[in-house]
Amino acid sequence: MLVSPTVDAQIRLVGPSRCSGRVEVYYSGIWGTVCDDGWDLSEATVVCRQVGCGLPKSALMLAYFGEGTGQIWLDDVACAGNEGSLPECPHNGFGNHNCGHGEDAGVICEGKKTSSPALQMPSSDYLVQQGALEELKLTIMTSGEQSGGQVRLAGPTRCSGRVEVLFNNTWGTVCDDSWDLNDAAVVCRQMGCGLPQTAFIGARFGEGTGPIWLTNVGCSGKEDSLTDCSHSEFGMNSCGHAEDASVICGLPVRLIGPGRCSGRVEVYHNQTWGTVCDDGWDLNAAEVVCMELGCDRAYGAPVGDHYGPGAGSILLDNLVCSGTESSLSECAHSGFGLHNCVHNEDAGALCEAVPHVLQILTPASCHVSIHASVFKLTCCICSSPDSPVSLPSSC
Repeated sequence: MLVSPTVDAQIRLVGPSRCSGRVEVYYSGIWGTVCDDGWDLSEATVVCRQVGCGLPKSALMLAYFGEGTGQIWLDDVACAGNEGSLPECPHNGFGNHNCGHGEDAGVICEGKKTSSPALQMPSSDYLVQQGALEELKLTIMTSGEQSGGQVRLAGPTRCSGRVEVLFNNTWGTVCDDSWDLNDAAVVCRQMGCGLPQTAFIGARFGEGTGPIWLTNVGCSGKEDSLTDCSHSEFGMNSCGHAEDASVICGLPVRLIGPGRCSGRVEVYHNQTWGTVCDDGWDLNAAEVVCMELGCDRAYGAPVGDHYGPGAGSILLDNLVCSGTESSLSECAHSGFGLHNCVHNEDAGALCEAVPHVLQILTPASCHVSIHASVFKLTCCICSSPDSPVSLPSSC
């Protein structure tokens, strides 16, 4: 790994808002993406600061905001979090990588600061089109902070992943010695993710890096924070990262459809993804799904395999939700795997995405046209008046 010399590299986020999207770096007169190898909240912290968007909320992998094109400039980026720009972090050198655009890194920032550097457009033609996500395959790092130390989950959803805690301004993992559902209950509550489903040992969500802060954690399950539980002294352990502890809270859920916030509802239980039958399915149930996925309120609760029939197990039927539950598992239902349905009854959800505003600073000669639907940004065209760009049929 190399440490790049300081370069005057611009950065931009290509996505649904000024403070979320695929990370791109401008180098040698060309915009290029960043590979997600080693991508985590430390890198996202630098990106969010550089674009003037406050603290990071998520570090996303596997082209969550769609695949880029052209160059992949950076790989194996390893930031401490205090760098002034992403290229100042250690990396393999510009253009040195073993990645494809299916591994493009992205971020979601809090967006609380408004004094952000403007997004410069070196070319006169620019097109962003957010494609469908056939399957939700990403690593999200989200953090929760209550009365004690901060905790985050590094894994496939907001409410599942490797447990990490913040101590001395450094994130570290938790050893799985004596790890159980009582410890998981505290983590899930601290993250706002409802009840625990599983407490995993043996680095189920991959091995972390850096310090291992806690071991021999002994929670009653009622504590407000993991660090409120009894544990060995911070950093004092004989564990390796192969023993990193992890949790699954609530009932992991995903939407398989045309966008992150719309699609067929699928839940994860007993190491299997399965669908939800539409018997009793309504807006209250869809609301729970939308909130769990970090989308806005539910606009629709399609029934009758509106987003196509799934395959494999049908895991839930006869759901009765109030709309305030933190997970579908907290709603009344017939029991996992108990149903009288077929896949042409698979339920769906249509959520309103977080408001999408893409702010672009363009040359004076450039005209910007933004075409957006209620639910997601479909496309954004920037073209010079002398060279108009034809809108694709999707617009």
